[in-house]
Amino acid sequence: GGRIPSEQVLCDTYGVSRVTVRKAMLDLVQEGLLVRKQGKGTFVADARLTRDLQHITSFSDACAGQGRAAATRVVELKRELARAEDVERLQVPEGSEVLELCRLRLCDDEPVMLEYNRFSAEHAFLEREPLTGSLYDLLRAHGLIPTRAIHDISLGHATPTVSRHLGTATGEALMLLDETVFDQHNRPLHLSRQWIRGDKFTFRI
Repeated sequence: GGRIPSEQVLCDTYGVSRVTVRKAMLDLVQEGLLVRKQGKGTFVADARLTRDLQHITSFSDACAGQGRAAATRVVELKRELARAEDVERLQVPEGSEVLELCRLRLCDDEPVMLEYNRFSAEHAFLEREPLTGSLYDLLRAHGLIPTRAIHDISLGHATPTVSRHLGTATGEALMLLDETVFDQHNRPLHLSRQWIRGDKFTFRI
């Protein structure tokens, strides 16, 4: 998180040319070790959380595995009519209701991810449960075991709502992860869309 000295200071300190300093800085940015913030300077990148997509791992477990503290803020829990993607991927009847849960996930008090999870109405028990811990632990307590998922990773750009929660600029590039998660009976358990800060999080495939 520390700010890197100016190019001139680095030139004077190490007795090298400005071209050499710029090349070194560019290499370190490309390796993800430094982060450039427009109008502010260049900073040492924070250590990124890593999630292995070959296994079903919760955000809480990913944080704990790296000795960091996870926290969750519930933004909204609501019912709404099923969309076409719910009918197709969640396999709910047309005209039925689904539950949408929006949560902000933080690591060491830094916002990392804004996630939207969609469940069929048969999971109405979620409306009566605390939702600030591991969702997967809660589902397991109700006999639902997430066992596999289909992942689609793409590049998205922060909407005003997303940027407000994640502390980014509107339009800033973010990782976008869409998942269909299945239970131990190979039934669709929930859909998930996660807006993720690429400077805080990375995936291993």
